[in-house]
Amino acid sequence: MIKTAFSRRSLLKTGAGLAGALAMPAIVTSSVFAQKGTRTINMQLGWLGGGNQLGEVAAKHLGYFEEQGLDFAIQVGGPSIDGVAIVASGRYEIGQVSSSPSLMLAASQGIPVKAFAVSAQEHPYAYISLASNPIKTPKDMIGKKIGIQATGKVLLNALLKKAGIPESDVEVVVIGADMTPLLTGQVHAATGWLTNTTAISAIGQEHVAMKLWDQGVQLYGNPYYATADTLEKDQEMLTGFLKAAGKGWEYANSNPEAAVDLLLKEFPNLIRDDEIAASKVLLKHIFTPATAAGGWGTMDPAVWQGQISLYDELQQFSAGAPKLENVISMAPLEATAADRPKIG
Repeated sequence: MIKTAFSRRSLLKTGAGLAGALAMPAIVTSSVFAQKGTRTINMQLGWLGGGNQLGEVAAKHLGYFEEQGLDFAIQVGGPSIDGVAIVASGRYEIGQVSSSPSLMLAASQGIPVKAFAVSAQEHPYAYISLASNPIKTPKDMIGKKIGIQATGKVLLNALLKKAGIPESDVEVVVIGADMTPLLTGQVHAATGWLTNTTAISAIGQEHVAMKLWDQGVQLYGNPYYATADTLEKDQEMLTGFLKAAGKGWEYANSNPEAAVDLLLKEFPNLIRDDEIAASKVLLKHIFTPATAAGGWGTMDPAVWQGQISLYDELQQFSAGAPKLENVISMAPLEATAADRPKIG
């Protein structure tokens, strides 16, 4: 199993390409040894640690994981670390990727990992334009220059396909992660996560954000995943994680500044004001009408199936579209239905 998982590293990097434009900007370990009767649970990230772990860090510092008999640790991610392969190998118990397409691609290649919960109910990826020359709908893109990261082409293609717009009607300009090309008029829109408030604030003027989600390309942000074997044999650990993490995110939602202070204890390189501003945006994407109905972490199989079908139409699955049951497992959410906070 280990050999198979790591031999597919190049595939997973390709999969990260589909979600790479969605990727976000440390090993974090407990400040105390695991208490007697607890077990360690490691969460492998696909990025460097930061505000996207606001709820988990709060849960850790406030003792919510210990209440579930868990000693929680966050493992560092980054461009040279293949998190999906690490979790698939069995080295760590759970993982989190920035965007759902990575897990769809992994499943299509037979890599035995499945999503079991979702952090951001609505993906914060958007096309950002200036209010003086706004792009509010895909049709406004016609004849315009759209700045994207190189890995964001499939996302733009998905958006145009949904809107019935030929790809040739839009000029693609590959840019970096900052908003300078938008300010200088090189592009009419630039892509980014709305949670990256620091980069967006550099625009220094009013802007318009057109989210992929609002235009029908409904991808999930920051899904949690585990191997099929873990889902089958260690549901108690997964349900404990969901109970504790959900409680931590509930605390963050009610006490964002206090939660950011806990975050800074784990990641002292972060800037408090920036994280407070970003948390306000992130929490709006985490707690939505979906979580009011289904609780924090909920996910809709129909949304996942819609993603699979769209990417299949775009011919992104070289090994064929995966079956839904190989991409997600609803069992941990169902087991914690009464314990996850219903806020939205």
